[in-house]
Amino acid sequence: MKKIFIPILAAFLLTSCELDETIYSSIYTEAFYKTAADAEKGLIAAYGPMGDLGSGPALTLLADMSDDQTYPRSVVGRSTLTLFTYDVNYTNQKSNGRLMESPQQVWAASYDGIEKANWVIAKVPEASMDETRKKQILGEAYFLRAFYHWMLVKNFGDVPIKITPSYSEAEALTAKSPKADVFKQIYADLELAAASGLLSYPAVEKGRPAKEVATALYAKAALYNEDWAKALEKANEVINSGKYKLMPEVKDVYRYDKEDEARIENMWAYEVDPISPGRSHQLVGLYGPSGSAGAEYARTSFGSMFAYQSFFNSFDPTDKRRTLLDTTYIDKSGKRVAQKDITPITTKGVLVKKYQDPVSTIGSIPNIPILRLADMYLIAAEAEARLNGATAAAYGYINTVRKRAGLPDLKTGLSKDAFIDAVIQERAWEFFAEGDRWYDLTRTGKFLTVIPKAVNDVYPVRNVQAKNKYFPIPQDELNANPKLEQNPDWK
Repeated sequence: MKKIFIPILAAFLLTSCELDETIYSSIYTEAFYKTAADAEKGLIAAYGPMGDLGSGPALTLLADMSDDQTYPRSVVGRSTLTLFTYDVNYTNQKSNGRLMESPQQVWAASYDGIEKANWVIAKVPEASMDETRKKQILGEAYFLRAFYHWMLVKNFGDVPIKITPSYSEAEALTAKSPKADVFKQIYADLELAAASGLLSYPAVEKGRPAKEVATALYAKAALYNEDWAKALEKANEVINSGKYKLMPEVKDVYRYDKEDEARIENMWAYEVDPISPGRSHQLVGLYGPSGSAGAEYARTSFGSMFAYQSFFNSFDPTDKRRTLLDTTYIDKSGKRVAQKDITPITTKGVLVKKYQDPVSTIGSIPNIPILRLADMYLIAAEAEARLNGATAAAYGYINTVRKRAGLPDLKTGLSKDAFIDAVIQERAWEFFAEGDRWYDLTRTGKFLTVIPKAVNDVYPVRNVQAKNKYFPIPQDELNANPKLEQNPDWK
C-alpha cells in the first residue's frame, strides 16, 4: 500500500488524515494475469497496436508512397514520402494530422505492441489456466513481438530490442542494437512461437497466426537478413506443409465476398469488419475514383492513390494480375470514364483494384494481406538462386506463381543475377499495393537507380538519396530517450 498524506481544511480546523491507496494507474499490476480471462485480455491488448499500424495504414503506405508502383495525390503531407522530403520531426505529417500514415506511427505502435507482448510473456506463465492454451497464448505473444521487431528493423535498421516489460521508466529507455542482433531476436521468438502448439489452418481463429504463419514470417525475416539457407528452409516448410495453396484465380485473392475462401492463400492479414466502433483502413477510399464515382470500387472514395503508367505498362498484356489495375472505370450511370478523366491531377492515372468494397457503408471489408503463400514460393526461388544459381528447383518455384498469373514459364538459361532480377520483378507484379516493393528495393540496393526513373507529370523528379534506405528515428523518441542515437545517415 502506498501511503498518501492529504491536508484537509475544515471551517475552523486544519488537520491531516492518513489514507491507504492501491495504485491502479496501469493494468500491469500483480493483481492481473492471474486467470485465463486475464491472460486472454492481455493477449488481445498485444494485438491492439496492429490496429494502429493498419488503420492509416502505415503498414503499407510507407512503402507504397515511396516505391515505383503507386503514388499519392500531393495533399495532407503525403508527397513527402514520394519526394523523400520528410525530416526527422515528420513535420508535414504532424501539421496535417497524418501521423497514422507516417514512420512515427510504425515506431510508436510497434514498441507499444512489444511492451504489451512482453507483459504477456512475463506474467502469463504464472496464470492458473489450461496449460495447452497457456502455451498458445505465449506463442502468439512471441509471434507478435517478432512481427513488431520486424516492422521496426525493416524501416529503421538498427533499433532497440525490448524483451522484458518496463517495470519503471528507467527500464523503458533502451539503446539501439545492431540489426543483425534484432534479426537473431526475431528468429528466437519465432522458434518459440512455432513450438508453442499454435493451431494450423483451417483450425486457427481468424486474425491469429497459425503455426505455419510463424514459419512464414521467419522465412521473410531471413530473406531480409540475407540468410538464404534459412529463408529457403522456412519457405519450404510452409510450402510442403500442405496447409495452404494458391487460389486458382488471382482476382479472387482480393474479392470482398471471397475473403474466407482466400484464407487458403492469405495466410495472415490485417483483419477488418464493417462495424462501428471498430478498426478499418483507408485503402478502399484512397484507391477508388474521386467523388465516390466508381460503384464497383467503393461507396465512398477519394481518388487519392494511383499506379504509375510505367508500372502498368511493365505487365505482359496476358498477365491476369494486370486486371487488378485499370485505365478506365464505369461510373454510377453506367458510362465508361476514359483514362484522361480518371483524375484531374494527371491524364495517365491508373486505378488499383485490390481493395474494392462496393457494399460497406461503415468502415470497409477488405483485409490487407501481410503474408501470402505466393510470397513463400518467390522467397524460395530467390534464396535457392542466391545459394545455387538458377537451378531447376528455382525455376519451379517462380513458375508456380507465373502459371497462376496465366504466364508461360520463365525463360530458361538465365544467369544467376538475371534470374534473381526476374524474381524481384515477379515480386513487383505479384505484391503491388501490399506494402512490399519498397523493401525489396532497399534490401537489394536497387532503390537508388529505380526510383529516379519512376516519375510522371505529377512527380517529374524524385531525388532519393542513400539515407532514404531507412527512415529517421522520430525526433520525439530521441528527445524522450537519451540512450537513443539517430540513424547515422540522418545525423
